[in-house]
Amino acid sequence: MKYLLLSYTPAAAWDADTSDTPSAEALAAFAAYQKFEQELIETGEFVTSEGLGHPAVSFTVRKTENGAVATDGPFAELKEVLASFAVIDVAGHERAMEIAGRIVDALGEPIEIRPIMGDDFTA
Repeated sequence: MKYLLLSYTPAAAWDADTSDTPSAEALAAFAAYQKFEQELIETGEFVTSEGLGHPAVSFTVRKTENGAVATDGPFAELKEVLASFAVIDVAGHERAMEIAGRIVDALGEPIEIRPIMGDDFTA
């Protein structure tokens, strides 16, 4: 079963980091995550993972009475913002929870787990 793992980061921390060079702490966290990602590749459970752009360069399209309308971000004062995602293909919910826990240990940020609807989806 496939799961989408959504990684969140504090908005204030993201906004405060204006340097082009990540901190030593961030580099260590990324290295730990990449090592774990390699384990998931070797087990065949890894599908994909990507970091996302800053919310200020995002936009949302909403349905209105006059049709679809796009608005620029950011949209609200948020405590946490979506920073990255990963897709895994695992035996079930318990394994997805185990993997998310290891990512939280590596990166220190919360992970939201969402099943991806497909042929094997059960609510």
